[in-house]
Amino acid sequence: MSFQDSNTPLLHHSIAHSSRDGVGYCLTPKLAALSNTPGFNVKVNPILLEVFKNRFSSIAEEMGVTLNRTGFSPNIKERRDFSCAVFDQRGDTIAQAAHIPVHLGSMPMSVRSAIESVSWEEGDMVILNDPFKGGTHLPDITVVAPVFAGKKTPSFYVANRAHHADVGGMSSGSMPLSTTIFQEGIIIPPLKIVEKGSINLALMSFFLNNVRTPVEREGDFAAQFMGNTTGVRRTQELIQKYTLETVEFYARSLMAYAERVTRHAIKEIPDGVYDFEDSMDNDGFSEDRVGIHVSVTIDGDQALLNFGQSSPQVRGSINAVYAITLSAVLYVFRALVERDIPTNAGVLRPITVLTQEGSIVDAQFPAAVAGGNVETSQRIVDVVLGALSQALPKKIPAASQGTMNNVTIGGIDPRNGRPFAYYETIGGGMGATARGDGESGVHSHMTNTLNTPIEALEYSYPFLVTEYSIRRSTGGEGLHQGGDGIVREIQLHSEAEITILSERRKLPPYGLGGGGPGAVGRNVIIRGGERMEKPGKFSASLQKNDIVRIETPGGGGYGKKGASRQRA
Repeated sequence: MSFQDSNTPLLHHSIAHSSRDGVGYCLTPKLAALSNTPGFNVKVNPILLEVFKNRFSSIAEEMGVTLNRTGFSPNIKERRDFSCAVFDQRGDTIAQAAHIPVHLGSMPMSVRSAIESVSWEEGDMVILNDPFKGGTHLPDITVVAPVFAGKKTPSFYVANRAHHADVGGMSSGSMPLSTTIFQEGIIIPPLKIVEKGSINLALMSFFLNNVRTPVEREGDFAAQFMGNTTGVRRTQELIQKYTLETVEFYARSLMAYAERVTRHAIKEIPDGVYDFEDSMDNDGFSEDRVGIHVSVTIDGDQALLNFGQSSPQVRGSINAVYAITLSAVLYVFRALVERDIPTNAGVLRPITVLTQEGSIVDAQFPAAVAGGNVETSQRIVDVVLGALSQALPKKIPAASQGTMNNVTIGGIDPRNGRPFAYYETIGGGMGATARGDGESGVHSHMTNTLNTPIEALEYSYPFLVTEYSIRRSTGGEGLHQGGDGIVREIQLHSEAEITILSERRKLPPYGLGGGGPGAVGRNVIIRGGERMEKPGKFSASLQKNDIVRIETPGGGGYGKKGASRQRA
């Protein structure tokens, strides 16, 4: 079949410029002109290809190290809730660090929005967080910087995205039970935050006057600027060593290489149409389940994913913009590739994604989207993996916990009289596989952060951690057991407000191959010894000495329990 001949009314997003040239003849204009010279033949040197793969990746990694070590908030310093990447002049990803999938897959759309919105000069940086311009949710703020190399326009870009623990809005932590994006915080279109090396103090002052923790935010912005400065410097050093034409050539060659290997991986999936559906527990305002459906069509070395039968966008904040859906698809197919290829724009070239505008997986302005990035992204992964499990039963794992268990707590710290805003996501159980049990107490799929260590948490906030443990026997049963969840229990030393956005409190993570589901999670507030069960999504006022107890889901089991195990 030909995907281009489809008469579907769904929106077809153009993901990337496809290339079937292979890695041997992906030429820059200058090299292409040279190739017309008699006796001149341009081919990829496989050793240099490997060198550039590692050089580009190391630039992104060093950006992350700089951002981490200069970060101000626990969310950046301890949890490493940020991502860094390098892009070509069109905004296509060349390489990324091993950071957070939901950030990285969507970042190219933000970079392109920045490219299209400003006239660039050396030393500029652009800031944005608008989910409808390639962002994810408002706390994730992207900073983009150009790399000039002797031309009037940038030859490359570097960018990082960091989750700020508060960006204003109706509740501390900016992850509210909202019904519109206007309740979630300040919306930033692409604007120059740094001009010719100087910070735009008026814009910075405007932003800091709209958040609860301005000192922390200013410190994290400084870290983002330093991360990009590192990326620009290292990219320019690479150009000085190898010439601009060579660097551009191998950037394109790496994309072509990733495309070729991804096509090979897709070709190993049996041709066919594979459907799967799973649901979100609810949107926080009604008890209705919110369905996400995908139909995956494999045709040779191409894949088409049609989300057209998914539920319409909802009142609550679990709506996902298209950038998030694209991130989830990229994550799954990159995970199918077992070779060590760079994760760049080439991975998406053999993949077509169809969505319905105004649906839960392609929400339209001014939908509430705070939870779509963290919760709905996980369910999109679950349905894509569920569909592919029909074609690759020995390769696809059972469902992992399927939530990030978002906890935001804010108030006034009695130790210093200043506002605080705490944000954390909590790990859980991973799904078991045909090869073995699932891991316990880890972040999975679309998140890749660390936890906040107890010592750092108690130092930074008026909290006492009363329990932090593995939630035993919560993984699904089977030939291979699902991973167990986590118990995180925090006692407050002051009054505060809390918002929790979590999933898998009603519908458990599925098992595969006869394996059982993982246990659902629970949210509890303990006041004076009384336990108050809370729903998956809620906001509440907390009193001094209240205890917040989060019990996260386990992963699904794999295979029928009691069946004989075989070595993988």
